[in-house]
Amino acid sequence: MLQDNVQTKLSKFISKILRHSPEDFGLSLNPVDGSCAIADLLEILRVQTKWSELKVSDIEEVVARCEKQRFEINGDRIRARYGHSHDKVSYPMAVPPLVLYHGTNVQAAPLILKQGLRPMKRQYVHLSEGLHFATLAGKRRGGLVILAIDTVKASQAGVVFYYAGNEVWLADAVPAEFCSVYRDSKEADNE
Repeated sequence: MLQDNVQTKLSKFISKILRHSPEDFGLSLNPVDGSCAIADLLEILRVQTKWSELKVSDIEEVVARCEKQRFEINGDRIRARYGHSHDKVSYPMAVPPLVLYHGTNVQAAPLILKQGLRPMKRQYVHLSEGLHFATLAGKRRGGLVILAIDTVKASQAGVVFYYAGNEVWLADAVPAEFCSVYRDSKEADNE
């Protein structure tokens, strides 16, 4: 079992490879789902002196213990669920719950409520079914604000939602009229 600090470092490095710069490491991802063979990822990781003794079970542990569930293993393949900054990965269109949540900060919230949610430097806007992931995402940026997204009205207006797995939903953008402040940071922190 990996120590927590080692697991965190490995998770960040895997994120860098799978989400941001696979080509820098000579890794080719499947253009449809963004996956690669676990064996290929392991080979790339082992080139690094720090990770030369890594085993498949270590990668599986990182995937299983990642609080934000950033990765997914399917058979002998692994992929980042979301957050890619390279080629756009496709996800299945799906009907979301009536409300989805987005965690942000007190500085960004007024602009979002005026202009809507946009992917910025990401491929999609990230949303969650529950407050847990929204809180995790919003807390890392400062004073937490949780936004509620009315998915019924948004869908009726043409917004398409994609399911990325593990309570994570994506959209190309969400207009401001479908976003509202859910609760303040103190209430969300107590969830």
